[in-house]
Amino acid sequence: MIEVLEVNNRKDFDEFFSFPHKLYKDCKQWVPPIISEEKNIFNPKKNSVFDHALARLFLAKKNGEVVGRIAAMINWIEIEEQNKSKVRFGWYDTIDDISVSEMLIKAVEGVAIAEDMKFIEGPMGFSNMDKAGLLVDGYEHMNTMITWYHYPYQKEHLEKLGLVKKSEWIEFKIYIFSKEEAPEKVKKISNLIKKRYNLRTLKFNSTKDILPHIDSMFNLLNQTYNKLETFVPIQKEQIEHYKKKYISYIHHDFVKCIVDDSNEMIGFVITMPSFTKALKKINGKMFPFGYFHLINAQRNNNKAAFYLIGVKENYQNKGVAGVIFQEIQEMFNRRGITEVETNPELEENKAIHGMWKNYRHELHKRRRTYTKKVKH
Repeated sequence: MIEVLEVNNRKDFDEFFSFPHKLYKDCKQWVPPIISEEKNIFNPKKNSVFDHALARLFLAKKNGEVVGRIAAMINWIEIEEQNKSKVRFGWYDTIDDISVSEMLIKAVEGVAIAEDMKFIEGPMGFSNMDKAGLLVDGYEHMNTMITWYHYPYQKEHLEKLGLVKKSEWIEFKIYIFSKEEAPEKVKKISNLIKKRYNLRTLKFNSTKDILPHIDSMFNLLNQTYNKLETFVPIQKEQIEHYKKKYISYIHHDFVKCIVDDSNEMIGFVITMPSFTKALKKINGKMFPFGYFHLINAQRNNNKAAFYLIGVKENYQNKGVAGVIFQEIQEMFNRRGITEVETNPELEENKAIHGMWKNYRHELHKRRRTYTKKVKH
């Protein structure tokens, strides 16, 4: 017999986050998240998103054993400012039994009914800074630090249960030119754009040097993506949360900021060394050797990941992205990085896709959110 229970005690809370380690333990492509970081996402004392959001966690159990999990979330800013009567769901993992998925989705629908919401959508987190999208293509590839992995049957379950595609994200592998192969015209154009708009690149000697510029980066992020259908503006208190969450992963070499002649930031990019293999070794636990593996990944790595990029609205489509990429290209060459993986990009976000046109690239993964109207 299968039953779905709401998480309301420490034991169930721990099981919610340990379940994927059992479900995917034999999956070579699954990269486990850091369990403590996952728990902090749902800790109101650690995550300020709860100032304007709620979350309810559910476990599916069969004969007392956990066989599935799901989180239901409401972001009140999305509802009040964007008029989207939506319950988000995420952290959706299940054994290959459609009846388990059905009961988990019903639990989310129950939250929507209780809060008088019209539809559900997921998998996704509280905001655009969280993981989003069910993997629907590219199961042979490992997930990154900022994405989920799913088995193919999870897509089949949701579609059989009447959920339909809402949004789709695509991910690319980008192959970096060597210093000798890099097109000279790209460098020339970058220098031309810099001179035309009196731009310069900020120099960072440590990660600490980056912190005073984080707020400006997030302001640009809101400008860059505010016209996309799924975007929810990132609140100031959330910025503090993400600073704390990701600061240990950031190396100053991998962050580039472009400013104008009045020192106003007009573009930035945050990349990171690929932590995929390191996280696989850590297996969810930072102690005793987690930090060692992360530091080793920062220092010795031929792969990297694009995390965030933003360009001031009145500088978009003026070549600023090319300036940013030239800076990154030179850093990658110095560090021996030959391959970069992008974060998930909305399929309709052609402006971002166009950034890779000067590089050999491969679309290798797709992920999707699903939606369903709720019957009251």
